[in-house]
Amino acid sequence: MKKFLTLLIIAIQFGVIAQEANDILSKVVTKLNTVNDYTVTASVKANIPMIKILPSKATIYFKQKDKFKVVSKGIVILPKQGFTEINGFLANKKSYLAVAGDTTKIGGVMTKLITVIPNGESNEIILAKLWIDPKRSVIMKSQITTKSNGSVTTSYSYGDNVNYGLPSELVFEIDVKAFKLPKSVAADINKSTTEKKTKPNKKGEITITLTDYKVNAGLSDAIFTKKK
Repeated sequence: MKKFLTLLIIAIQFGVIAQEANDILSKVVTKLNTVNDYTVTASVKANIPMIKILPSKATIYFKQKDKFKVVSKGIVILPKQGFTEINGFLANKKSYLAVAGDTTKIGGVMTKLITVIPNGESNEIILAKLWIDPKRSVIMKSQITTKSNGSVTTSYSYGDNVNYGLPSELVFEIDVKAFKLPKSVAADINKSTTEKKTKPNKKGEITITLTDYKVNAGLSDAIFTKKK
């Protein structure tokens, strides 16, 4: 009888924790879903060990639910983990199990850790840890582990478009060895490593500043089919 009661208490506690996590995530997704489309200018600075990458600019186009396009004249390193990948993943509530964790202060904001575990093996995301500001229903920090890019940690800052859940700045910390860089950049890293006969630093940083948002302007589908 005692064993049964213990299991029952554990089940109830886990159910409460899971419900709390689902409630927090649901509000984040609801906020993101108020954005039907947007256009934004991205200024990208990449600090990748053993290679010099000049700052670049790009225009990003997004339209629900998964149309995403980047237009730039130069090489742009733009991790999708902070844009479409995690947003699309969270939108399908049946594809994952969410558990609430500790409360942590990030940048002066009290956040709740939500750990998200996919239900199936077919998903690109293996594990997601999200530190969410429950008052504003926005992600302040994430650590996403994927099959193709290893683990990427992202810090989020917000400005005028916080009501849409759209960040003003993203700072990505990547595992250089696991992350899929553009072929020309990867080739330069390999060349530099061979010439200096040293192992590159495993960590790199990519900072993306987002300005001049145009939200819900009614983007045409044709934008996403054009080559440029």
